[in-house]
Amino acid sequence: MSRNSERNPNEEDEILVVKRSLKIQSAKIEQQLENIFHTRCHIQGKVCSMIIDGGSCTNVASTMLVEKLGLTTTKHPNPYKLQWLNEGGELKVTKQAVVAFSIGKYQDEVVCDVVPIHAGHLLLGHPWQFDRCVIHDRYTNRYTFNHLGKNVTLAPLTLKQVYQDQIKLKESVEKVKKK
Repeated sequence: MSRNSERNPNEEDEILVVKRSLKIQSAKIEQQLENIFHTRCHIQGKVCSMIIDGGSCTNVASTMLVEKLGLTTTKHPNPYKLQWLNEGGELKVTKQAVVAFSIGKYQDEVVCDVVPIHAGHLLLGHPWQFDRCVIHDRYTNRYTFNHLGKNVTLAPLTLKQVYQDQIKLKESVEKVKKK
């Protein structure tokens, strides 16, 4: 009797399923390792796009967000120049705004520099992470911290959700440019 005739007919299928399963898990992990943390928050009852980036040395609110929601701005205590990595040139950051936001049951407020960014409405940088003693699990791309005696864990959006948000932001920016 040959070896092939003794083989379980489902054996090859089982190996194939395991390989596919491992490949899917590996792809999900790689996607998180390569992605900036995107989520959604509520600001004055409006759904807004938020990015958390520990590499940013400041918290930022987009000029569009501040103008649309009529947020109060104050003079920046230490104005500074920001150099874009494109043809946009140099920009002087002269305003700040206190932004109250919520993500699920988590409610907070943060002082942000007001900058014309289009990647999101709100960017929480290193100052927010430091002030909240945030722990970033780079493997799952989740942020965990204690707020008012309760543990909070923030999970990222899926890539599809991030894409949808980016399309909406792009459309909003184009509407503002047309006006």
